[in-house]
Amino acid sequence: MPAVDVSELRAKVKQMYKSVAEEPEGTFHFEMGRALAQRLGYPAGQLDRVPARAIESFAGVGYHLGLAALSPGERVLDLGSGSGMDAFVASLAVEPGGEVIGVDMTAEQLGKARALAAQAGFSHVRFDQGYIEDLPAETTSIDVVISNGVINLCADKRAVFAEIARVLKPGGRMAISDIVTDKPLTEAIKEIRSLIPGDVDPSHYERQLSEEVSDE
Repeated sequence: MPAVDVSELRAKVKQMYKSVAEEPEGTFHFEMGRALAQRLGYPAGQLDRVPARAIESFAGVGYHLGLAALSPGERVLDLGSGSGMDAFVASLAVEPGGEVIGVDMTAEQLGKARALAAQAGFSHVRFDQGYIEDLPAETTSIDVVISNGVINLCADKRAVFAEIARVLKPGGRMAISDIVTDKPLTEAIKEIRSLIPGDVDPSHYERQLSEEVSDE
């Protein structure tokens, strides 16, 4: 299998999630927003307590915060925090005395999340710029690592999990939602290269994937 060009991959992902932050009403090949969050299992009462503009840019793939079982006073690290919805929801569970740190590589997502945190008074939530393969966090400093649909976008997943192990305190835990496959992708699927919103009609993906399934 050809080696992944990490710089090219990161550039495409940044461009896509720049659009997610700035134009959440745009056309993407994945769902976004509050309806998605509630269908995945996020309690409506929790969503009501976090900034609506963070929810509009939510593009997660599951509800992992129930698995995380967060408690007051814990320190949480959110890998690929985007516009901050998961970080804000997590913060509701760790107060008083806790802290949530979001890490993201996309400047526009960070800017939006930071502005929303300041406007809504989430003083115990902060957002740092960085790559999740090289986390800007001290060793054994985190109680819980969370992540939602982000690790699958990284070329070096071993590095991500090594970093998770490094930053967690003894007895710490992680709770993630993500997309996995237990078999190699077909060439036809791998040739769907566009990650840029608006370049491809979402139905194109549905047709191509359906054709692959029917051929097996």
